[in-house]
Amino acid sequence: MRIAWLGKKSPFCGNVSYGLAVTEALKERGHGISFIHFDTPERFDRAEPDQESSGNLEPEVALPYLMKSQMYTIPSPRASRELRESLERFQPDLVHASLTLSPLDFRLPELCQQLGVPLVATFHPPFDAGLRNITAGGQQLTYQLYASSLAKFDRVVVFSELQAELLIRLGVAKNTLAVIPNGVDPNIWRPGASQLSERFSGKRVFLYMGRLATEKNVEALLRAWKLVQLPGCVLVVVGDGPLRQQLQASHSSNNVIWWGYEADQAIRLALLQVAEVFMLPSLVEGLSLALLEAMASGTACVATDAGADGEVLEGGAGIVISTQGVTTQLRTLLPVLREQPILSKELGRRARERVLERYTLQANIDALEQLYCNLIPNMPLAA
Repeated sequence: MRIAWLGKKSPFCGNVSYGLAVTEALKERGHGISFIHFDTPERFDRAEPDQESSGNLEPEVALPYLMKSQMYTIPSPRASRELRESLERFQPDLVHASLTLSPLDFRLPELCQQLGVPLVATFHPPFDAGLRNITAGGQQLTYQLYASSLAKFDRVVVFSELQAELLIRLGVAKNTLAVIPNGVDPNIWRPGASQLSERFSGKRVFLYMGRLATEKNVEALLRAWKLVQLPGCVLVVVGDGPLRQQLQASHSSNNVIWWGYEADQAIRLALLQVAEVFMLPSLVEGLSLALLEAMASGTACVATDAGADGEVLEGGAGIVISTQGVTTQLRTLLPVLREQPILSKELGRRARERVLERYTLQANIDALEQLYCNLIPNMPLAA
């Protein structure tokens, strides 16, 4: 099967809706993958879209844009023409688009219909169904904007039942939606001795790993950490983003380590293995891949009930807190976790069990592959 994936592309994680692990897994099953993603006009001018690359990965095409952020993309005037020409050249069996909050998202159904190609979308903007904060209200507008257009796609992949329920309330037909959670490889993300143990000199590690942006609400975690002052413990903040300088300037102390962005997967695994507790205080979320990686690594997890994260941890796989009053809740919870290391160990064990039950990479790939083949009845599953 030849699949064209559309979306924004990160130099660190590949396609924005799925990481390189998913790409490689589909290639191993015999599928050809082409990427069509937004990039700078200068790089696009230098690209050679007709040049074949080795293996099952077909050429990449970089669509020019005028503006691109973490949340939205404004394409250049010629991007639509380049997109059509690329699809005509690749002749994929199926198009899978990671919706990028771009005007091109709304043109895709008509284009694919004209080309006679099935169209799948992954709709992954973060959300909080409770609308408990301004950030959640802004994300709700995104869902309302897209709801009427999603019916024009053959299938829309969402990450959780809660997300599906939100879209159904906004008028998206239930049979259009396919709930396929993110997945991680538990053979990679696993408990074990950390190569970073000596680095922390016996300190007990509490960990945040993710973007440093408003919606992640790291400020609330830092305030709580400053208030409790846990002896013998350090908070390690891994990640980068628009708020890094501001947060680091306001919360610089001996018991907070500002690690920065970490591209090395082995080091990220070691950080999760050395940590007693992973914390995610987000105001809105989709389904956090970092949370799943922490769970698979056997790290006790604390997360808000934003997006699908609460759904992932419910029933004892972790501790779920509300997006309201995060600092107050963590101020109470952090000392308990410090005084009860047996509790943290048990939560880590349950977290990994939950991943093995519901959130493995293999289950994710199986579901995606079955979805693709359901849209192409005569296309057998890859061996």
